[in-house]
Amino acid sequence: MLRAASLRVTRPRLAVLTAVHDHPHADTDSIIRGVREDLGEVSHQAVYDVLRALTGAGLVRRIQPSGSVARYEARVGDNHHHVVCRSCGAIADVDCTVGAAPCLTASDDSGFVIDEAEVVYWGRCPDCSSTDPGRTPRV
Repeated sequence: MLRAASLRVTRPRLAVLTAVHDHPHADTDSIIRGVREDLGEVSHQAVYDVLRALTGAGLVRRIQPSGSVARYEARVGDNHHHVVCRSCGAIADVDCTVGAAPCLTASDDSGFVIDEAEVVYWGRCPDCSSTDPGRTPRV
């Protein structure tokens, strides 16, 4: 994947890519912990630099739901969406419901050539809605 994206294959890049694949929607701190388990000591800056390179090359997607830190996933290129729990912050993927990417047809595109849409559904995950229905949402 790295070579196909014209990126050199390095241990930090492999470790970060593996961490993102193994932990969808992980935040940077979680990815750093995963990389350190694999490689030992690695700087925060090195992981940030690798994430930036992987995102720029289209191998990783960066998402940032409102009120959340940046998160990363390896599912790229399909214009899927996300559902976020207002209570615990859990995130899950949601495919477009009709056709290839119906959300790319805006009611008024203002002359833009639209190639991506970000749709975020908000609610409460099954665990939060069943364990404490009266809990105050965090977002």
